[in-house]
Formats: sequence, C-alpha cells, structure tokens
Amino acid sequence: MRSYREYKGMVVLGIDPGLANTGYGVVESRGSALLALDGGVIETPAGTALELRLAQVADRIVELIGEHNPDALSIESIYFGKNAESAFQVGQARGAVICEAGRRGIPVHSYTPQQIKLAVCGSGAAQKRQVQTMVTALLDLVGPVPPDHAADALAVGICHLNTAPLASAIGAAS
Repeated sequence: MRSYREYKGMVVLGIDPGLANTGYGVVESRGSALLALDGGVIETPAGTALELRLAQVADRIVELIGEHNPDALSIESIYFGKNAESAFQVGQARGAVICEAGRRGIPVHSYTPQQIKLAVCGSGAAQKRQVQTMVTALLDLVGPVPPDHAADALAVGICHLNTAPLASAIGAAS
C-alpha cells in the first residue's frame, strides 16, 4: 500500500475512452500543485474497420506510456445511456487501453463520471463546461479551454490524484 507521501510527484495518464475520439491527459502532482504534461484526442476515422480503429487507439496509448512513464492509468467507466451500441464501442476502446496498460504493468483505476465530476468540481452533477473550466483552473492552463474529450481525460487524471491518497489511507481499492 502506498502512503500519502508516495503520491506526491505521481504521474497519471487519464483516459476518456471512445471509438471515434479517445481523450487523453497526463497530469503530475508536485507538492500541492497539479501540472498538465500533455493532453489531446486520439481520433479514428469512421468507415475504418473496427480492429484498425482499436489498433490506432492502442498504438497511441503505447506512445504516451513511452513518453511519460505514468505511475498509474485512470479511465472513465462506461456509462450505459440509451445507445447500447455506443456503449459497446466505448467498452472496446476501454479494453484496448486497459490491455496496453496491463502489458506494461501499469495499475489501472476506473472512475464513474459522477466520481470524476465530484473530485474536480465538487458536484457529481456538474456540466461539461464546468468540468472544462475547473480543469483549466486546477491545472493553471493558459490559452483556450481544452476540447471536451481532452478536458475530460485531464479531469480523470485529476480525479485519481485527488482520490488515490485517501483510498490508500483507508485501504480501499478503486
């Protein structure tokens, strides 16, 4: 079990999974500061075979792991709304990401959208714009607000950095 001190200086790769758009954000804790090291969106073109789209996501995840050597990967869990097909595609993208983390021995932590919003905004019912605004403020980002998927991925990373020390202290697994 890691102590609270061990989470200082931790690098987390946050993922907002999707087949068409997978958001990623690399966040590091330094003392009480949170820093964004990287962020963006992995886009896969519609009309491309499923296996090729998943391979594109996996390949980029491998590159990000190589570039940033994260201590953990945090990923948004699947939300089953009205569109089951979309949920299945998100699940497949999640699987590709989790598989690559597992191959490299990186622990994976899954958070619900409500947990992420609560950790970042203080409310599990926060709107997309609120999440983007809080991510920008918490990471002291300069310039335009990150796009939805990148902001969501950065929020997933922030969620883990804000949640992991407490979970470790009480012996909970995420």
